[in-house]
Amino acid sequence: MTPIRRVAFLCLGVMGAPMAGHLARAGLSVTVFNRTNARALAWAEAYSDFDVSDAPTPAIAARNAEIVFACTGADPDLREITLGEQGAFDAMAPGSIFVDHTTASATLARELAAAAQDRGIGFLDAPVSGGQAGAEQGSLTIMLGGEESNYRRVATILDHYAKMHRLLGPAGHGQLAKMVNQICIAGLVQALSEGLHFAERVGLDPNRVVEVISQGAAGSWQMENRAQTMTAGRFEFGFAVDWMRKDLSMAIQEAERVGAPLPITQWVDARYKEIQEDGGGRLDTSSLIQRLTREAAGGR
Repeated sequence: MTPIRRVAFLCLGVMGAPMAGHLARAGLSVTVFNRTNARALAWAEAYSDFDVSDAPTPAIAARNAEIVFACTGADPDLREITLGEQGAFDAMAPGSIFVDHTTASATLARELAAAAQDRGIGFLDAPVSGGQAGAEQGSLTIMLGGEESNYRRVATILDHYAKMHRLLGPAGHGQLAKMVNQICIAGLVQALSEGLHFAERVGLDPNRVVEVISQGAAGSWQMENRAQTMTAGRFEFGFAVDWMRKDLSMAIQEAERVGAPLPITQWVDARYKEIQEDGGGRLDTSSLIQRLTREAAGGR
């Protein structure tokens, strides 16, 4: 199999920019696109010691790429950069592969896989978990859907910014797995919020308690990375409530379609809705603990 040399990366947000950076440092030729062109220019300048360039449209970025990566915000953004007037799909060469790291709907993943097949290109839905820190450290987890042959071609490239990646089934299965991920996180964050709040109310030092119980069965990524900031009341970072609600809404819709009850997820989503209504949509998802503090004080 001929080694991959030329790639493109579309959309340079807090996740995409460092992921594209790992590819450049790995020695690949990387062309980037971002809707705000100034960000693409700044990225190219930051990585000017490597073989990088910026492009004004997704189509131009994708034209000579063997693999096109993308990590954008939601279904409409993804549809625009793939199938839009200046979208990547019509510019991609037959045999090239589109790898979508967006957390999007499984329905759109299947639609794009079919559109890609019609054009003779491959498609993998490949949402990630690990947040901005995981992207910067190259330690993301990637859940993929698509054809085995396409996955085999991109697997060693994903190693540049992922500690774990697995193909879980046909197109759409990566997105379905990401829904499982978000369902589990929602319940964990609420449970952690309740535990920390309870510890404080009964007179324990929450941080000292966490130091002990994190080494046992209660330990989790959320406990390790968010407990101290939660007790300190710091939420101006991390994965925003707005994005979590977007993800949970897709999971809830899919669950309703297949008849899978999600009582805890729906309850937590309602709490996140309250946080949004109070102006906290950009706060980290761990801000759930603030709801408990307010309820204990007799507020909403």
